[in-house]
Amino acid sequence: MLSCARNSNGTEPGPEPPEPPVEEIVYDETGCLYTSYDKLVMAGYQGWFAAEGDASERGWYHLQNGSCGGFFPGCSTVDFWPDMKEYTKTYKTAFKYPDGSDVYMYSPYDEETIDLHFKWMKDYGIDGVFMQRFVVEIKESNPKGKRHFNKVLENALKAAKKYDRAICVMYDLSGCTSADVAYLEKDWEELQRIFNLFDNKTHPTYLRHNKKPLVTIWGVGFNDNRKYTIADVDKLVGRLKGPEKKVSVMLGVPYYWRTMKNDTENSPLLHALIKKSDIIMPWAVGRYRNENYNNVAGAELAGDIQWCKNNNVTYVPLAFPGFSWGNLKNDPSQYNSIPRLKGDFLWKQIAGAKMSGAQSLYVAMFDEIDEGTAIYKCAKEGELPLHGDKRFVGIESDLDSDYYLWLTGQAGRWFRGESGFSATKPVR
Repeated sequence: MLSCARNSNGTEPGPEPPEPPVEEIVYDETGCLYTSYDKLVMAGYQGWFAAEGDASERGWYHLQNGSCGGFFPGCSTVDFWPDMKEYTKTYKTAFKYPDGSDVYMYSPYDEETIDLHFKWMKDYGIDGVFMQRFVVEIKESNPKGKRHFNKVLENALKAAKKYDRAICVMYDLSGCTSADVAYLEKDWEELQRIFNLFDNKTHPTYLRHNKKPLVTIWGVGFNDNRKYTIADVDKLVGRLKGPEKKVSVMLGVPYYWRTMKNDTENSPLLHALIKKSDIIMPWAVGRYRNENYNNVAGAELAGDIQWCKNNNVTYVPLAFPGFSWGNLKNDPSQYNSIPRLKGDFLWKQIAGAKMSGAQSLYVAMFDEIDEGTAIYKCAKEGELPLHGDKRFVGIESDLDSDYYLWLTGQAGRWFRGESGFSATKPVR
């Protein structure tokens, strides 16, 4: 049974935050703080949630489940529930805790919410995030979607500057057509104009690489019957870079991009496109679990890194804490389908990447509670809302709700060059 000692938003007081790690803040001669995706541990940031009553006017967006008709006990898309103790602006939901008290949710449309998230990045030593931008949701035919993601990005840019966190735009091509891929260029130009994106004084922490601002395009080369082609993306990359090479490009590619098996389209165009780009990040989520990680990653990591060295492409591997999408899929067998194992699984990937020679890391994801990969503060087992005939998945009961933030921060220390780390998970 939960305690009745709660904050004004219906939650219990949280633990004191850790002492922020000591970081050397050094700007280059142009005023930029992050001049390369090197020795950085960054996460993906979805920012796609909305709450009934926030200014986005999107209802419980990305929380409500269309197959059962809403966001209420027995019906949701999310498996994890955020730890709500520190949020100052919250929205009452239809859910209840076991003691009968109300359950609240946040909205990233609110500036104070994203400010809190970036404060956590600073507190725990996570270098920054890639702000997801779903192309099918930002088209001119979807004005509310475009407005939502613009506001979330606006909030994030402000917070990134305040807390000295790296930030980069990442376009997600999921669900796109060839025309949608072409539209990305227009949106990218709009962002530069609206936000003065590359002004070093306005946004000194926007991520650069190879001396150019970085833009990321995720979803290139998958063989899952997408309605756009590698050639479409190749054309886009050429236009974004231009003859003056005005940006650097990071590509999100399938896990088996090098050998072109399993999840990857078998096309010579893929390697040609990668060679035109600056960074690749292979998508590892769901490709292995704790017990077969060594066999799967052991056959790929070293070869991937060597290929990239030979072709002058930066390689950034991905790590994720676990996976769960029982509510999203309405399938109880999918709860905790890739267990977190109290951080053992995440640290195994962190150590595997570092000891294979990777210089930086991408963590999926900061706030992805739909698929259970979130590293931010989530409610623990025994402190979860009731969910009718379904359930939520919690952080392991003998860990703190911030444990995965802390563990990711330890990875950041290792990748930035601190000693004392190894394949053995750090003890808190």
